[in-house]
Amino acid sequence: MLVARRAGCLGAVGSLAEVRFPAVRRHAPSKSLQRRSGATVRVTLSDMEADEKRDVDAATSMTIYVCITCKRAGDPEDGVRPGLLLARETARAADGSGVTVRQIRCLANCNRACSAAIRRDGAWTYVFGGLNEARDAEALIEGARLFARASDGVMPWRGRPEILKRGLIARVPPIDFVEEETE
Repeated sequence: MLVARRAGCLGAVGSLAEVRFPAVRRHAPSKSLQRRSGATVRVTLSDMEADEKRDVDAATSMTIYVCITCKRAGDPEDGVRPGLLLARETARAADGSGVTVRQIRCLANCNRACSAAIRRDGAWTYVFGGLNEARDAEALIEGARLFARASDGVMPWRGRPEILKRGLIARVPPIDFVEEETE
């Protein structure tokens, strides 16, 4: 079992929640595996297809909003905005992934351009800045797919692309979020 301990935001004060997840492994079809407990597990092609369908279903609930008006200080006013270039590259990277990419005018994060937000229905929304239009489109898609598989509605820190760790601006709760009462 993998045990995840989460305190909400990094450095948050409060009690830690402990969540247990069963170990999940993907293997080639029809191969038997010997686990430490001595039990033999057989994974079939249909098991792998079901896992892939779950991944696709989860990814289709993901939306990435990319600010198309983002530009850096010193960029010309009349040129193509880096934010628009990031939006185009992110849409290309998302092709066939099930992740929706939408262009939006201004995420009000101008000091840390380029910016994007990753949203999932019924879960937290994450806003990122300091993105590079030439290299970070794939990281946004990778982050969205990682987030789509998170059963608790929180984007996991482990496995997140480095730019989505360093560039985190805000985490916004879902509309129906209610904070647990503390004593």
